[in-house]
Amino acid sequence: MIDPPTSAGGRDAVLLRAREGLWRSVRSRDEHAAAAAVFAALDDGAGAEDVLLEVIAPVQHKVGTEWAADRLTVAQEHAATAIQDRIITAMADRVPVTRPRGGRGTVAVACVDGDWHVLPTRILAEVLRHRGYPVDFLGAQVPTSRLIAHLHRTAPAALALSSSLPTHLPGAHTAISAAQAAGVPVLAGGAAFGADGRYARLLGADGWAPDARGATAVLDGGLPRPHAGAVRQTVEDLPHLADQEYTLVSRSRRQLVRNTMAGLEERVPAMRTYTAAQREHTAEDVLHVVDFLATALYTDDALLFTGFLHWTGDVLRARGVPVRVLVPCLELLQDDLKDLPRARGFLALGLAGALDGPVARNGSPADG
Repeated sequence: MIDPPTSAGGRDAVLLRAREGLWRSVRSRDEHAAAAAVFAALDDGAGAEDVLLEVIAPVQHKVGTEWAADRLTVAQEHAATAIQDRIITAMADRVPVTRPRGGRGTVAVACVDGDWHVLPTRILAEVLRHRGYPVDFLGAQVPTSRLIAHLHRTAPAALALSSSLPTHLPGAHTAISAAQAAGVPVLAGGAAFGADGRYARLLGADGWAPDARGATAVLDGGLPRPHAGAVRQTVEDLPHLADQEYTLVSRSRRQLVRNTMAGLEERVPAMRTYTAAQREHTAEDVLHVVDFLATALYTDDALLFTGFLHWTGDVLRARGVPVRVLVPCLELLQDDLKDLPRARGFLALGLAGALDGPVARNGSPADG
């Protein structure tokens, strides 16, 4: 057994050195040095859980922050994530997990259908194993129908369901309701559910936790099994969906992108000279706007949409792109969705100042 650091100060210093060394190594894509930084912390007495949550997790958060600030490319971000994933595997070989404790049922751990951000889920699974929970780790992007069939076959004590992107919340809602109908309680986690778990509560999850330690605390307290066979209709949880605005926007998302792209060519003449790659990137950006608008309609939370616009504005500024490029996009969507009052209202909030300060109309930015 590895002895713990002799003092809190010693522990903090060990973890700090490991974080700094791991960050330098993944940034330069040096897998050998990255592993050495982590294993040195383990050799110096840091516990595996501390390394997972106070070294690997914050470094991964920094990777995402640096990508958003345009200081890492997508390829560098993917490489850093892959290195961290392989290090977790190597840690599992080096530090034996706790034998499952009697009386603890299996926890199935999975990402929502469509969500490929598996590293936080992997960290949770490893922490649960070190806490003595039997874990059934299902990985990234688990199709809901396959997930539910698996739950019926295995009957775990709980499902820990992770989602990193809010646009997957409608799919998460389907999975939560179906798992509960199978008699399996759901513990939700991940950035998509909100920093305070508001969307986990909105979608009827049996529990929520902000991180892996919080998740173990919830599981330790016990989650009561829901009544198997009880099926809730979506509109029972979210009565605002009766207006069909979410359905109309989500089903027409591709057409909305095509209409917006055509309108942008009229309003932004420079687009006519875009390369195929530039047009593709622009269409992807418009699709993100539409998808976040649809999710905001699903949750009936305008802040979800305006928060996305704030984040997008920060990313654009980091890349030297003026935030005003979003204005004609929002205006065109508002025109296209003129018969949907909630959608128009959310778009109006975006145009009225959700882009980090007053945004003037007709492409004249307030921030210069």
